[in-house]
Amino acid sequence: MSIILLPPEEFAIKIAARARERRLQKGLTQSGLAHRSGVSLGTLKRFERTGQIALVSLIRLATALGGEQGLENLFTKREFEKLSDVLEHKKPIKRGRIR
Repeated sequence: MSIILLPPEEFAIKIAARARERRLQKGLTQSGLAHRSGVSLGTLKRFERTGQIALVSLIRLATALGGEQGLENLFTKREFEKLSDVLEHKKPIKRGRIR
């Protein structure tokens, strides 16, 4: 199943599992990664167990694990793949309408 189709809670757990896997590939202990990233050990343990973490802490962990590129591309403008995409493109919305 595509990770995009998962409920947010399961998606968070998958991301945490990937981070743990990257940590282990780099040979880091939890306390070693916590020290390198500036994230508390308790926060790291909770993240790996539940997927719950503050955005700033996630960015710190991603940077310490060399995964900041994925975060850098989050919410970037979409590039057009085909000419028809350009022709169908509408002006960007400046503000939301739903309260």
